[in-house]
This record gives sequence, structure tokens and C-alpha cells, in this order.
Amino acid sequence: MRVFVILPAAGIGTRMAAGSHTAAPKQFLSVGGTPVLVRSVRAFLEVSRVDAVCVAVRASERERVEAQIAEFELGPRVHVVEGGDSRQQSVGNALAALAADAEDVVLVHDAVRPLIDAATIERTIDAVEKHGAAIVGLPAVDTIKQVERTAEGAIITATIPRERVVQAQTPQGARVGLLKRAFAEAEADEFAGTDEASLLERAGVEVAVVAGSAKNFKITQPGDIELAEFYLKQAGAR
Repeated sequence: MRVFVILPAAGIGTRMAAGSHTAAPKQFLSVGGTPVLVRSVRAFLEVSRVDAVCVAVRASERERVEAQIAEFELGPRVHVVEGGDSRQQSVGNALAALAADAEDVVLVHDAVRPLIDAATIERTIDAVEKHGAAIVGLPAVDTIKQVERTAEGAIITATIPRERVVQAQTPQGARVGLLKRAFAEAEADEFAGTDEASLLERAGVEVAVVAGSAKNFKITQPGDIELAEFYLKQAGAR
């Protein structure tokens, strides 16, 4: 059994750009002197069970990513494929490019979650081996309200017990054959999911949950870079 990782990195980062007056996609911003994408790739390369990391990028960014792979000496386990207009298309392109068997494990991780730790990656791989599919999730801390949207805002319709809710993070993984089937069924029905788990759920695959961490957050808005650097300083990282 081999383990593959897909990092969709074709986003344009509109929320970050709007708030910080920069057009740079967030995956190329620097955290502690290192690009976010490079930190994310390195996190998986540090796990010896990972055989290959596939980065899906926009065609216009491919040269830049390949240059970063060389500059930071990420090595031959890292490959680049062309992404699509959506996360689902990017992951689908990368999935199709993998020289993997149906029983191999594939993990999909947001390129802009650079603080994922090795222990969480290992637990996710173990969960996929055991259950067939798994995601990282963070227990809800705040009270969760279900609402109905109105022209003037929202009206609460129910309170959802927190013990029945998790906030989905990444990596999200499955046996390669299961994820390919879920993607094929979604494409056939022109269904767009919010993440890989939503496609797996729709295909009737049970998805296990692995405990996540508040540090494994997604860099999306101004201020997130400073928070990531704070966590790195706390950990004594450079």
C-alpha cells in the first residue's frame, strides 16, 4: 500500500487580496520567510509513509511552483499538475494523474493549511486504512444554530447539539478506488461538493473523523499570516 497526497493550489485568494491590497494568491504568501505552499508540502514530506505529493496549480502559476520546488529542494516526491477552475476540478485532475492502485491511500489537503502536523497526518492515514475514508475534524466549541435566511438577515429555526457537529478540516482521505468512484459519480450527475467528504458521503461511503487542531487553520483573510507566525514562534520553528 502506498500513500499519495494531493494539494489543490489553484485558488486566486480573492478574500486575502481584497483585504491586504495584494494580488498574490494566498498559497504564495510568506509565513516566517517561507511560502505557505512550501510549508504545506514539507509537512507531508516529513512523513515517511507518504510516497508522493501532487500539487495542482493554475497553468499560469506552474512555472513559479516548479521553481519553488527546486529552490527549496523539495525533492523528487513532489509533482505538479494543472488544476481547474474549482477545487473539485483540481483534485479530479490530480487524482487522474496518480499512478496508484485502488487500495492505495490518497489524502487531499488545503494548500493554505501550512501548520498541519505529522501526528495528525499519521492518524488520518491509519483511519483511512481502517475505515476506507476519513477526514480531520475539530469539535464545535460554540453553540450551533440552524437558521433560515431572510431578506433582513436570518431567523433561528433550531439549535444543533454540539456533540453532533464537527468543523471539517483537512487532510481528507480515502482509498484511491473509493475516491475515484465518488468523483466519477459526481461528475456524471454534475454535482459540485464542498469538499471530498461530501462526495464520498453522497456515494454512500462512511467517513471516519480524526481529531484536528485549532492550529490547522486555513489562511483566508488578512491577519491569518500573523496568527500562523505566532504559532510558529510558540513552537520554536524558524
